[in-house]
Amino acid sequence: MEKKSTKIAYLVACALVVVLLVVLGITFKGAELPVFTDGEEIIEATTPFAGTFWSLLPPIVAIVLALISKEVYSSLFFGCLVGALLYTQFAPWDTITAVIGADYGIISVLADSYNMGIIAFLVMLGIMVDLMNKGGGSEAFGRWATKSVKSRAGAQLLTMLLGVLIFVDDYFNCLTVGAVMRPVTESHHISRAKLAYVIDATAAPVCMIAPVSSWAAAVSGYVNSDSVNGFEMFIKQIPFNYYCLLTLVMIITISLLNIDYGPMLKHEYNAQVKGDLFTTPERPFAGADDYEKPSKGKSSVLDLLLPVIVLIAACIVGMIYSGGFFEGASFIDAFSDADAAVGLSIGSLIGMIFTFVYFWLRGAISFEKSFESVPNGFIQMVSPILILTLAWTLCSFTRFALYSKFFVVDALAGAESLKQFLPAIIFVIGAAIGFATGTSWGTIGIMAPIVVSVFDYNVEPTLCVIGLAAACAGGVCGDHCSPISDTTIMASAGAHCYHLNHVFTQIPYAITVVCVSFVMFILAGLIQNWIICLAIGVVLMIAVLLVIKAIVSKKHAGMFAEMAEANKELAK
Repeated sequence: MEKKSTKIAYLVACALVVVLLVVLGITFKGAELPVFTDGEEIIEATTPFAGTFWSLLPPIVAIVLALISKEVYSSLFFGCLVGALLYTQFAPWDTITAVIGADYGIISVLADSYNMGIIAFLVMLGIMVDLMNKGGGSEAFGRWATKSVKSRAGAQLLTMLLGVLIFVDDYFNCLTVGAVMRPVTESHHISRAKLAYVIDATAAPVCMIAPVSSWAAAVSGYVNSDSVNGFEMFIKQIPFNYYCLLTLVMIITISLLNIDYGPMLKHEYNAQVKGDLFTTPERPFAGADDYEKPSKGKSSVLDLLLPVIVLIAACIVGMIYSGGFFEGASFIDAFSDADAAVGLSIGSLIGMIFTFVYFWLRGAISFEKSFESVPNGFIQMVSPILILTLAWTLCSFTRFALYSKFFVVDALAGAESLKQFLPAIIFVIGAAIGFATGTSWGTIGIMAPIVVSVFDYNVEPTLCVIGLAAACAGGVCGDHCSPISDTTIMASAGAHCYHLNHVFTQIPYAITVVCVSFVMFILAGLIQNWIICLAIGVVLMIAVLLVIKAIVSKKHAGMFAEMAEANKELAK
């Protein structure tokens, strides 16, 4: 918050939030506590704000403050504080203990085995990346890529291809693709914001349309019942999942046709013309990309690829192990029941040990120097771990303390008369919830059961599938745009990009796909034929991008001319 106007706007926003909280405290004082029915379970809320619009206030506050201040830590903490205030009904001491405490606060999310598994995975992957840098693997891969990948389009498409191949889990996808592709994109002067976008826009969409992934297991579990087979529903929703499919179409189109617009254009201009990959002064991973040559011997591409291949294989084995594959479960069932945190932790531990031993045997790095990577790798992951911890805490208050899902259920009540247009409505609501809460899984967990209850699969199977696709697409969309999303945070970490730079540059791109997807969900509800609708969607997506290119090229002709000249010089 360097500018005076930004500080003033931030303070004004905080003051407005305080005033709003005072008004809410007076208005809801002594209000009756709500009671909810969730299936056969009776839930008695402990705060009058539960299940109301105000249950979404904490993430809204965090997002607005982050967008104003361009500072994510204080904004997330402020959002957690608002959640704790609403949960404790403004009791001062209870609020402090709630933010830190073991029910829904920071201690709670860090005591959760799944969350700690993800943190362990992050740290071990950070150690592996630092080892590959010190062992010369990253330097060798960058050297190879400079010779083999001849164009910026090729570098972006290679990033997307690698993301498509790593479809097992989005966290794993973001960090692995980032580690491998940073030297490649750097050699072609692709900004870190653009790299983060391609990583983020590939990770979640690919996981959502891959039958064998942690996401497929989650969605299948949300809708599985006696009348509906969850996995079958997941497979059928794939061709109707327009946000995920059209996002991949967009990456291919903007890469091949060199289309950039919005804040991304400035980042790409600075990267290509000025050689500045970051644009803004923030360097959250300063020094982490200073690729080293091995202390002994000559490095090769294998020094990076072999550890990554072992890591991928070990993570897949870890996933199916956690799902009971070695106890007799089928491969698909094992993935459906997999614990991603356990699987990724096991895989990353095996990958890390292999990397240590491999570089020792290669003589590329000494025993003593190799262990410098342990603290270095942890330090590189401190920022994403801190952001994740605060984001998890915020999500915990919103979903579990304030029961935001019941507000959504009430909002959709009575919409059955608009059934053919309901998928488009579900998509928009899902995107809003995903953006506010920063979780696609949580959003889909709220929306998918509603879809199954609104559409009777035995009577309206196609509309039920389209509705599920809209819920999944909306969850991914909101998660993709949200600054408090764990996947967005991971993409920033993987690309070594300042987090809010990634958020601001990718939102216009995501909104473009949102608009086309919204139109397609309206058409899908009316036509209900996936082949016709998907063909229309692809054509419409490309047409919209061509129109945007024509408008932006005319408006910024000078910038595009300089970028073209810079690319010619780079090609020489």
